[in-house]
Parts: sequence; C-alpha cells; structure tokens
Amino acid sequence: MDSQTQQVDDLRLVALPSAVNCAEIFVQFTLAEWSLQALKEDAIRLARHLVTGSVELSDPDRPGMMTVRLRLTGNDLVVEVEADRAGPPPQGAGRRAGLATLTNGQELSWCTVALPPGLSAPSVPLPRRTRRPSPAAAELGPPDDVDDDVLRRIMFGLGGQDGH
Repeated sequence: MDSQTQQVDDLRLVALPSAVNCAEIFVQFTLAEWSLQALKEDAIRLARHLVTGSVELSDPDRPGMMTVRLRLTGNDLVVEVEADRAGPPPQGAGRRAGLATLTNGQELSWCTVALPPGLSAPSVPLPRRTRRPSPAAAELGPPDDVDDDVLRRIMFGLGGQDGH
C-alpha cells in the first residue's frame, strides 16, 4: 500500500455551529471534483461528526479556527479536523481513526473511508486546472505597452516606498 498523500484539499472555518453545514458542502464539492461521489454519504457523515465534536468543545464566546481536510492516500480517503479542541472520531468496523495532539498544540481527529475496490489514491482521476484568462480579459487581448512610471506608482501604492 502506498501511504503517500496523492491529493489534499482543506477549508478553514470558525468553530461555530454553521461550520457543520459548510463542512458538508465542502466534502460534497470536493468528492464531486475528485469523481468519488460513491463515498459522499459516508464522508459527509464522518465530517459532520468530527466538526460537531470540535464545535461542541469550543468556547462559543471565543470560538477558535478549525481546518477540515480531505486527503487521498493509499487505498483511503482520510477525513480530518484540526482544531484547538477536536472531538473523538467515530468508531466503526473496518475503519481506522485517531485523535492526536500536534506539535503546535492543536488536536487532530481523523477517520478513513476505504476507496472503492480496485481504486487507489494514485488512480483517482483528479481535476486538471490550467491558468486561463477570464472571458472578459480574453476579449481584450494582450495588454499594450505599459508605462514604467505607472507600474512604479502601482508598486509603490501596493507595497510601500520600495515596492516590496
């Protein structure tokens, strides 16, 4: 089994009850993008459990931040929540899960979902993204010569006196 992460996507959220719905939408979108809709129900259920656990442990008056992460590694999809306080992962037959304290003091709660038979992380068809101009920018065509003085003033305004 190849345990190297092949793909990862994550989302930062405030540890409030609204994070549960946001995490569900994130999981649904990511799995659709990775063509893994067959795992959607199980992954959403796990993400809901992990995020709810972290929200319940957070101080509602001073909620911290949490990161919801999906990783493809080996023969598994890994659902993770990293937060100031992470709730325990759900227990289930044939599923690996854990709760760990990270070196930065955050806690990581995670759980795996097995990929469909015959599919491994390297063989998942991932989306290909290319840099391309917006339709409006494409209509304008390449820019004309830009005055160096204009660029200098823009850089000055963006970054301070030396443009950095």
